[in-house]
Amino acid sequence: MSRDLKNNVSVVFSLLPAARTAAADGAGVDLANYSSTMVIIEAGTATGTTPSFEFEVQESDLPGSGYTAVATADLDGAEPTVTTANDEAVYEIGYRGIKRYLRVINKTPGGTTTPTLPCSALVLRGSPRVAPK
Repeated sequence: MSRDLKNNVSVVFSLLPAARTAAADGAGVDLANYSSTMVIIEAGTATGTTPSFEFEVQESDLPGSGYTAVATADLDGAEPTVTTANDEAVYEIGYRGIKRYLRVINKTPGGTTTPTLPCSALVLRGSPRVAPK
């Protein structure tokens, strides 16, 4: 088995990179055949008047429906609310849940004048059950 990180980790977008001005549901990521998971949220510069962008990690047993918020006990790290005080950052959140699918959403942005945040969310799947030789 190869011990390098590239052969033991898979990275998938949930939220594609975009300048967010409205709520968006990320794509579901299948966690089958992986034993560890981490969500990475990349935030650029928040603009607008008092912008606020809340992110939530959701889980489901089904690929396209039934998503609910992950319980705090099943997360290692906090889901961020990004403002001008904490933008331009990378947020890492571990997932300890048992559901097969995971996604990231950003809720309706807060702020009074065109809140905008360039951002993306990745799901890092690790510890594959079947690894390369």
